[in-house]
Amino acid sequence: MPTALQLLRLLRPHQWVKNGFVFVGLLFGHAWGDPLRLALALKAFAAFCLLSSGVYVFNDWLDRERDRQHPVKRHRPLASGTLPVPVALAAGALCLAGGLALGLAGGFAAPWIFVAYPLLNAAYSLGAKHVVVLDVFIIAAGFMLRLLAGTVAIGIPPTHWLLLCGLMLTLFLGFAKRRAELGALVAEGGGHRRVLEQYSGAMLDQFITVAATGTVVSYALYTMAAETVALHGTSWLIGTVPFVLYGLMRYLFLLHRRGGGGDPARDLLTDPHLIVAFLGWLAAVLALLYR
Repeated sequence: MPTALQLLRLLRPHQWVKNGFVFVGLLFGHAWGDPLRLALALKAFAAFCLLSSGVYVFNDWLDRERDRQHPVKRHRPLASGTLPVPVALAAGALCLAGGLALGLAGGFAAPWIFVAYPLLNAAYSLGAKHVVVLDVFIIAAGFMLRLLAGTVAIGIPPTHWLLLCGLMLTLFLGFAKRRAELGALVAEGGGHRRVLEQYSGAMLDQFITVAATGTVVSYALYTMAAETVALHGTSWLIGTVPFVLYGLMRYLFLLHRRGGGGDPARDLLTDPHLIVAFLGWLAAVLALLYR
């Protein structure tokens, strides 16, 4: 495979869908019509795309030996040896430098967010990923920084409800990812993440249940809260809860019956049910908030 295509695989552009968390503040802050905030949100999205790709490169470089023991990750460019290490590290450094430059010079109210993201991931890669439970909370913290980049950094005060829903959802995705990794290694054999030795299937199923329940309950309470009704001028946001509930249940089905859950971005982009659930939720929200 040509070097350019291997480099593209290394940067994982399909994972950029996760950076869509940046736009949640615009959606629920009624700021789509504000050209300045929209431009800032787009710059924040671009900065996180560069930063996340840079982080993926250095993670793959650090984990290349362990990845060779994984049934799927052994095919990654660095683990398989199909991409020269110097080329990969240079690309990663350029992505990180570009993302930091855009974040620090982009006119954001909280540029520290764009510095905190690579530092958080450095802590994760250099040791925190081996600490049970903390590893998933750090993954969730990365998503919370995306939420803050689309709120605090562009002048939109985030509500407690937004932060709570975001935390519960990202914990759900993080623990589901660990459950998928554990299931894959049990089925295929071999070793990969040290932290998986500290988890069990039953434990992760309990964590997933807690996080999924927290996601649905916190979102449902948000839609019915008096301040939400006053802010958005509608009491019908409760009608979007079935989309959220269906999406979570479909994701659990993929996790337990279709070998999904290990790559949330790929699942969201390829599973027709998740796509319809998300688009239905988005259309309903837009119709209610911007009618």
